[in-house]
Amino acid sequence: MDVGVKGAAGAGGPGGARVDDPAQTTCGAPAPSADADTAADAGTGCGRGPGDGSRDGFAQVRAVADAICYEGYLLYPYRRSSPKNRVRWQFGVLAPRAWAEVHGSGQPGVSGAAESWYQQTHCLCDAAPDAVLRVRVRYLQAQYKSVQRRTGPDDTWQPVEALDVDGELHLSFEEAVPREADIEVPVADLLAGQRSYPVGAPGGSDTAPLATRSGPAARTERRRLPVRARTTLRAERPGGPAGPLRLTVRTENTDGTVPASAPREEALRSALLATHTLLGGDGLEFHSLIDPPARARPYAADCRNEFTFPVLAGDEHVRSMMFSSPILLDDHPRIAPESPGDLHDASEIDEILSLRTFLLTDEEKREARATDPRAAAILDQVENMPEEVLAGLHGTIRSLEPAAVPESPAEPATAPPGPVPWWQESGDEGVSPTTDSVLVDGVPVRSGHRVRLRPRRRGADAHDMFLADRTAHVAGVFHDVDGSVHLAVTLDDDPAAELHDWYGRYHYFRPDEVRPLSEGHREARPRAGSPPGGEAG
Repeated sequence: MDVGVKGAAGAGGPGGARVDDPAQTTCGAPAPSADADTAADAGTGCGRGPGDGSRDGFAQVRAVADAICYEGYLLYPYRRSSPKNRVRWQFGVLAPRAWAEVHGSGQPGVSGAAESWYQQTHCLCDAAPDAVLRVRVRYLQAQYKSVQRRTGPDDTWQPVEALDVDGELHLSFEEAVPREADIEVPVADLLAGQRSYPVGAPGGSDTAPLATRSGPAARTERRRLPVRARTTLRAERPGGPAGPLRLTVRTENTDGTVPASAPREEALRSALLATHTLLGGDGLEFHSLIDPPARARPYAADCRNEFTFPVLAGDEHVRSMMFSSPILLDDHPRIAPESPGDLHDASEIDEILSLRTFLLTDEEKREARATDPRAAAILDQVENMPEEVLAGLHGTIRSLEPAAVPESPAEPATAPPGPVPWWQESGDEGVSPTTDSVLVDGVPVRSGHRVRLRPRRRGADAHDMFLADRTAHVAGVFHDVDGSVHLAVTLDDDPAAELHDWYGRYHYFRPDEVRPLSEGHREARPRAGSPPGGEAG
């Protein structure tokens, strides 16, 4: 069979392969319908190029992949003027190599939060003799939306930052066009040698008029620079014929036009943004790298995933797909069924974010709508959310244990031996932060004692490092559900210490990060600015 990238026919590829033009495909969450102020390339979901079928089953993971694609694309309050929306594209950035080698991370890791010029996926699978691998590379291509007005009769247009057209605000802003490229190749061909395929996207520009009833003519212009990239596939059996197959997917930015001295904004115009990869196929059964089976464990330790990490995807009972993401995920990730739509910020709680968005002022909503069509879609989603959907965001319990039914109604129920799990009622009985104590250097320390803070050099909270050698008042001894212990303290020289104590707002330190003071360490709190007590010898 032909080796190729599924899509537009006629483009030449290695070995007579068909290679698509990624401009023929789009990916991403449903976008608003095209109008005068909507990107001409906006997609309606993860579309496919001509001739591509649906047999690969990647639609099962589309919702999760789209959430990764647009994570951080715009953040609440979804306005251009918000500082958090002025530094764009934080995950899966594959910049031109000359720029990335100077400004990117020099330490490859599994996190895609560091900018690089390549992304490498290693994964393990069992493969039938006639197995076929399908790979989908997805990313965003930067696009700048310029709002312009006509300044003369000779078709001269002047870019402006903002323009009010008959009461509707329009803003210049950085957008993105979703791209994807599909590759299909027999595994036997990859065992014979690696194969490389172009996965870039062409540049271009589009203009759209802004309807005006009065005043000078106006329009939007959207420009894109070409993205030059390739994906290389390789297959090998590190343990011989009886061992699992190791697949390598390496996507590189091959642009050579951006100098190392270029500012970040310029480099991003030629970068792959939010880059991630889907793997599937026929006759393949993938292994988890998080919890590999015993026979695959030695080979999993040798996998080198750089700026991305693959997890099992799709239904939990099958192992036919992998999702290699720049944001670390667990196996079989999924979108909560209660989530009504993508808010582009998975680190926030949907209910809180929806309520905050709903309470934006009319002027803030006007600016958000003018910033980006996706921001306008979020506002529409929140403003039209049914009450029952909003109520469903309040909380859902998925892990309640069934109540135990006694064998005989006459037999009284007896508590199981051992400690009561923390999540069950009475699980925290016997725990009292105000009276519990913990041994520190052989001295029992409890509420009311004074200590000197000595945060660890490695693994300590960054803020705690600034509190080294300060003395503090212990407010309580807290036991975490994982069995660890922390001391809640307020600083002796903090003028607001009593107020923090009243609020219950403390600094937390491990027992090995404090030193008890002298035997009189149970003395009253000194006034702010008074000299601390001596340390026990």
